[in-house]
Order: sequence, then structure tokens, then C-alpha cells
Amino acid sequence: MLSTWRLVKGLLPRLLLRHQSVKAAVEIEESVVNKLWSIVGEKNVSLSMAVREQHGQDESYHECMPPGTVVWPTSTEQVSDVVRVCSEYNLPMVPFGSGTGLEGGVNALQGGVCINVSKMDEVLEVNPEDLDTTVQPGVTRHALNSYLRDTGLWFPVDPGADASLCGMCATSASGTNAVRYGTMRENVMNLEVVLPDGSVIDTAGKGRRTRKTSAGYNLTNLFVGSEGTLGVITKATLRLYGIPEETASAVCAFPSVQAAVDTSTEVIQSGIPVARIEFLDEVQVDACNKFSGLNYELAPTLFLEFHGSKSGVNEHSDRVAEIARDNDASGFQWAADADEKSKLWKARHDALYADLALRPGCKSYSTDVCVPISRLPEVIVATKQDIEVFKLTSPIIGHVGDGNFHCFIILDPDDEDELKRAKEFGLRLGRRALAVGGTCTGEHGIGQGKLELLVEEVGEAGIATMKNIKQTFDPKGLMNPGKVLPGFHIN
Repeated sequence: MLSTWRLVKGLLPRLLLRHQSVKAAVEIEESVVNKLWSIVGEKNVSLSMAVREQHGQDESYHECMPPGTVVWPTSTEQVSDVVRVCSEYNLPMVPFGSGTGLEGGVNALQGGVCINVSKMDEVLEVNPEDLDTTVQPGVTRHALNSYLRDTGLWFPVDPGADASLCGMCATSASGTNAVRYGTMRENVMNLEVVLPDGSVIDTAGKGRRTRKTSAGYNLTNLFVGSEGTLGVITKATLRLYGIPEETASAVCAFPSVQAAVDTSTEVIQSGIPVARIEFLDEVQVDACNKFSGLNYELAPTLFLEFHGSKSGVNEHSDRVAEIARDNDASGFQWAADADEKSKLWKARHDALYADLALRPGCKSYSTDVCVPISRLPEVIVATKQDIEVFKLTSPIIGHVGDGNFHCFIILDPDDEDELKRAKEFGLRLGRRALAVGGTCTGEHGIGQGKLELLVEEVGEAGIATMKNIKQTFDPKGLMNPGKVLPGFHIN
């Protein structure tokens, strides 16, 4: 053990000095490493530069900021013991699931210990009659739905990436099915959380899995969306749904952005229970065509899906087709079979990678907002105009059924002028959403990229209240420091 430590000890100061923006990165002492080894085993602790850099970034444009070490606990007890060690030595802690975030949420801004929960990957319980399941934090949404395949049930929250389910809890993720099934916030029934002092709580009470409760404060939803700043989520109890009897998917092109978004707004206002209604502008359609081998018309487009009985699906799709025709749509192009439907939605989920292929070697500056659906058409139209004004390459794609859309700005991170324009555009987009009663992020989270906008959204009193909550749970400021709350530092 000591020989391994001597090999890496000399690298740590150089690594921590490498990022000049980090003024107080915390070095990992030899005694800490020895304690971590005793908890999780030597093979579950890594001091490798490559591994640490892999854990120092997500899929955002933010600069890689590696932790001092990475640990892989295999139980809640091990997570608790690791957290107690970090608390004893005042070491920052960054929970890590699958690293698919888009706002720099896993970057170790002050070094410390990255707690990778991917080896805790068991589906602990499925209750088919009650439509719920309990999973460990390393279980991904694909893994859960594969496990459920023979039960007739599924978990529908679908952010696109094969994210870890507890990571999805931490960011309050949603995705293409949110218009029908809700976001993570509506689908989490209970959480097991290791707090910053190593104690463990069940947010709804141990073993509780009721579909509603009026008992005490809603601790569950306090941790949903907390982005690893209040504790490490080690177990989640989630709602399940019956796999629909019938599904139908279609693509519909429009002469303008206004016509496409007007259609989606009218569909929702009419109370038609669509399962998915996704908007892609013509730039995004072109990227998906090239990347996924499709041949859709290069025009503002809606991808739609309907779930239900056969008669219900037919009725709902006919009503949506009528609304689309009234907005001068070119007609529905139906996905004829399961393979075609899968190809259509895989293309939608691969949109970010399709966008990156537009400018090989570049990165994505991704941002999202959510607005009241009645204001969605004007906001998207104005955003398209801003993209031209700022001279950016930025496809637009959105879960327009609930007012949420994304801009994937493809840029050269070494081009300071382009990065500056992207950031100015992102601030302008966020402020436009706030001006019409919306939010600066519908599902990406705050991370380190939207601290300024959060202050504008909730106000100084709201930020002060959040800081009081943070201070209560994490008085030392060790949990994922530098994220969500501006100006909250390690004590």
C-alpha cells in the first residue's frame, strides 16, 4: 500500500496547482488514503491521474476539475464510513453516478474525494401489484427497464442518456415522456440518503412506499434536485407504470417554427394525452438526418408518440393530425413498426451527438429553459433570432409539451470570442424565460453554470433560505462545494 502511495503522492500537488482557478483545492493525506483503503478495499480506491480526470467532468463544456481520489463503495454502510472520514478531515465530497450531466455538476472544484456509486447496482425490490420499485444508486434507467421486461411494467422518465436513477433524482431529471408521466420529482416516493456527517436517513421513513403522504415536511423532494449538495443518495423508491397496450409514433413537418410550436401548445391545451411531443428545428433535423441515417424534410418538425388502447391511440392521433393540418403541417409520417419507432426515438436521444458531429472536435455548450406553454412560441421564435444575432451554431430541440427546450451550442472552447458570445446568449435566454414567468432550467440543473440566473429566479430571500438549509445539513460546506448556491464555501 505504502509503495503505491509514494508513487502518486508527488503527483497530487502538481495536479491541484494545474487549475489556477481553484484557489483552495484540498490535498489528500496518506492517512486518509489508508482509511479509505480499509473501508472499500485497495482496488476500490484510485489515485490514477487518468481516472481522476475522467471523474472531473461531465458532458458539458466546463473545464475538467479532477478530485484528489476516487472511491467505489459497494454498500450504504461503506458510503457512510467514507463520508465520515471526509468529514473528519474536512475533505470535499462529490457524488458521481454516470457522468452524463450537462452543467458541470460532478467537477471537483476544490478537489477532495469523488464517491462513485456505480458498483451499487442492484434492483432491490419490485412490487408489481403496487407499481413501485426500490433500486441502488448505480442502477441506470436502461438496466431497470431491462430488469422489468417480463413484468409488464416500465419506468418512463427518460432524459435521453442512460443516466443513473439516483443521479436523475439528484438533478430532478425528466425528458421526452414528462408531458405524460411527469418528472423525477413526481415519481420518487422515498430516498435513502447519507448526510454529510455520515448519518443515514430515509426521507419518507424506513420502508415507506405509499403513493401519497401528509406526514411532516416533504424531505424527499428536498433532496430531489439537490445536485449532491446535501448528501449522497444511496437508494430510491420509484413509481412504475404498466407498459401501454398500444403505441404509435409519427413525424410531422411545418412551414415555420411558429406553426410547429403553436401546434404543440394547442394539443396540450386541448387536453389530448400525448406521451411525447418533441420539437426539432430545421438545423436539428439536418443533424439527425446525417448522424442517424434518416431522410426527414428539413423543416421545423414535431416527433410525436401516443400511448393507450388501440382505439384511444387512433382517436388521439386523429385529433392531433387535425390540429396540425390547421397549422399547415405537411402531414404525418408514421413509424410503421417497432424497429422504425426505435430508430426514430434513438435519433432523438442521439441529438447531442448528432450536433457535435456538425463541428468535429468542438464541444457543446448546452442550456435549457422552461416557460409557461402559452409563451413558448414567442420565446422559441425570439431564441432563433438571437442565435443568428450572436452568430452561433445552435440547434434547438425541446420537450415542448411541458414548455421545456434546449439549445445545444456547438463551439470551439479555445475560441474565447465564441465562448463569450455563447455565455451572453445563455444569459439572455435564461432571462427571457424568467421574464415570462419561466425557469432558467427545466431539467439540466444549476450545477456551476447557472448560479447567477438562480439568484435572479428565486431572489435574495430565496437564496438565503436555501443557504440556511445547506448550513443545517452541511455546516462544513463539504458536499459538492461550488454548485447550486453561489458564495457557499467550505468552512
